[in-house]
Amino acid sequence: MSRSPRALAAVALCASAGLLVSAAPAGAAGHFTPGAPGAGDPYFPDMGNGGYDVAHYDIGLKYDPQSKAITAVTRITARATQNLSRFDLDFLGPLKISSLTVDGRRAAYQRTGAQELVITPRKGLRKNGRFTVTVAYSGVPQTIDDPALGTSGWIPTADGAVMLNQPIGAATVFPVNDHPTDKATYTYTLTAPQSITGLANGDLKGRFTRAGWTVSRWDVPNPMASELTMVAFGKFDVLTGRTGNGVPNLTATDQSLGIKPDLAKKFLDQTGEVLDFETSLYGRYPFTSTGGIAVKASVGYALETQGRPVYDQTRRPGDIPGGALLAHELGHQWFGNSVTPKRWADIWLNEGFATYSEWLYAERFSGTPVQKSFDGVYSAGAGDPLWLGKVADPGRNGIFDGLVYDRGAMAVHVLRTIIGEKAFHRLLKEWPAAHRYGNASTEDFVRFATRLSHKDLSGWATKWLYSEGKPDL
Repeated sequence: MSRSPRALAAVALCASAGLLVSAAPAGAAGHFTPGAPGAGDPYFPDMGNGGYDVAHYDIGLKYDPQSKAITAVTRITARATQNLSRFDLDFLGPLKISSLTVDGRRAAYQRTGAQELVITPRKGLRKNGRFTVTVAYSGVPQTIDDPALGTSGWIPTADGAVMLNQPIGAATVFPVNDHPTDKATYTYTLTAPQSITGLANGDLKGRFTRAGWTVSRWDVPNPMASELTMVAFGKFDVLTGRTGNGVPNLTATDQSLGIKPDLAKKFLDQTGEVLDFETSLYGRYPFTSTGGIAVKASVGYALETQGRPVYDQTRRPGDIPGGALLAHELGHQWFGNSVTPKRWADIWLNEGFATYSEWLYAERFSGTPVQKSFDGVYSAGAGDPLWLGKVADPGRNGIFDGLVYDRGAMAVHVLRTIIGEKAFHRLLKEWPAAHRYGNASTEDFVRFATRLSHKDLSGWATKWLYSEGKPDL
């Protein structure tokens, strides 16, 4: 994510009831226990759930611009990781459920707390067995406004809406296991009046209009964290093409921004150019298509939604995202999207490398050496708020601060000076390749860089990742 600038956290088990199961093994014959109501992330203990692993979400969503409401059916295919007597999904806000089934049979459910949808199937679900949950629901989804985390979830626009889910917005639009460690593949079927365009992550597989309604089908074949999902409805000008490396490229510009056709075409072309540049640095592009969506959403940030970032251009009507911003959000496709943090405390692995992508872009296309970008940030005085906090443990309210963006990028650059150019450029390719479509922590990264470089990096990690204050050089 690109926003205005604002010791590792121990992975603690969530204190909520149900996270610690009884002494009998969960897989024992006939012994069924509830899945945990949280994934155990210290920053967001209610996010995610235990007891199962989601393989696929099939989201059918119809948008009515008159009522501003959605009518939806989400079908979730999952595998039980224990003998489950019941399990939770995250589902937040005022959306009303009209039916819920597990494997085609009606199941009991209740909504508890802020976001828990507690489901009790008619029969226990056996460990390693696959099951399907189908939820039909409708209403106007909630918009989340958090003073520290910003605006997320379902964001109304002048002629539609856009779904931006980092960190906790996905559950406002569909029932979900809402933690980055449970990645899944997705399909979307979007329906809207023919005057409204529906857009989403992934590959456009088809579009047709019937009786005044247009239906589009989108496929995300690579694993994706729920916070990276995206849906948009509105009046868009859509362009398609391919990057120089042959990756399908789809960009869309909100008509309310007044972006002229030549600039819209530049948005498409520059997206491809930046992606090809970063492919030369980071290795094979991990997804099946790329692009971007320029919207008038008044959220004040861009977001690296998987494969197709969203750029809020409200403050720059008539213009397109600049090259540095494209470099940041597209850099996330390797760092944050393909390789996703295990905990929210590890988010510097996203933002530090994405900010460093901006510095590399500036060096290549504007002639600004990376060292100069580093020096400009490092020049902040020792009393500057930039030096408060720990990069690898910024706190829940610090995950979008300059701490993880600028100090994260500086940590990357100092690492480069320590391990040398050859090892560093190997690291840029081999780290995302080794963890493609998976999750990794700060500890994983430090170990990986240590093995690759054959250097003792404990001093670097202590000074730049685990300690407060301005490090000396």
